[in-house]
Amino acid sequence: MTQRVPWVVGVSGASGTPYARSVLTALMDAGLPVDLVISRAARLTILDETGISFRDAHWEHDLGLWLGREPADVRFWPAGDLAAGPSSGSYPVHGMLVVPASTAACAGIALGLSKDLLQRAADVNLKERRPVVVVPRETPVSRSHLEHLLRLHDSGAVVLPASPGFYSGAQSLGQLVDFVAGKVLDAVGVQHTLYQRWSGELGAARP
Repeated sequence: MTQRVPWVVGVSGASGTPYARSVLTALMDAGLPVDLVISRAARLTILDETGISFRDAHWEHDLGLWLGREPADVRFWPAGDLAAGPSSGSYPVHGMLVVPASTAACAGIALGLSKDLLQRAADVNLKERRPVVVVPRETPVSRSHLEHLLRLHDSGAVVLPASPGFYSGAQSLGQLVDFVAGKVLDAVGVQHTLYQRWSGELGAARP
């Protein structure tokens, strides 16, 4: 039997849960397994931005409501479960995507605090030299924010701010969200069709 090797997706409490939704949907469309960790603060943000209560005991139902589809090959780990699979370097994963990444989550990962499973899993992937992408959305940023992001960069993470590009001819908010999600997947080599790539011809991406 082929061993299941997922991507770990961590959702922190920063505003920007549509970015997480787009990344999760694209990973499922690509037929890739996902291990999902949603921080306690992220549950409040999901509720605020979508009206959906995310509950441990009903995670599959609530995730389906959030994604607007049945989850495919997703395993959910509670953020307080520090004995979960992704907390260990011997647990096989491809890497981790933290989207969106709050400044608190970035600080915790950069400093190796491991205050919850999201931070611990990211720390584990960094120490194992696996791909880690963090997607900060906070603006403006303070000196301490920048120092933590620089520390993450120096530790091997890809720091990918949620900064949508407009050259792809986006006509909706959803397309701008998908652009950022597509860049996240580009950073780890996952194939997708989330945005129109630059062709080298002015206006070529516009409808």
